[in-house]
Amino acid sequence: MSENINDPSNPVLTFEGKKYFINELSNDIKESIKGLQIAETQLKMYEDTLKLLSISRNSLVNQLREKLKNLD
Repeated sequence: MSENINDPSNPVLTFEGKKYFINELSNDIKESIKGLQIAETQLKMYEDTLKLLSISRNSLVNQLREKLKNLD
């Protein structure tokens, strides 16, 4: 393994407490890393979507509450 961990041309993967130079990994492992990155990105996107839906739902509940107050 190369000595210079701070070399931007050879990024480092830290996984379960161990460091691996990405350029020294097999293509199969690199594909697994890409798949994991895609999955993480999708999870973040859906988490953000859920937050927005929750905020919208709360707003609609508040609107309904106000409209129903007028009926009392």
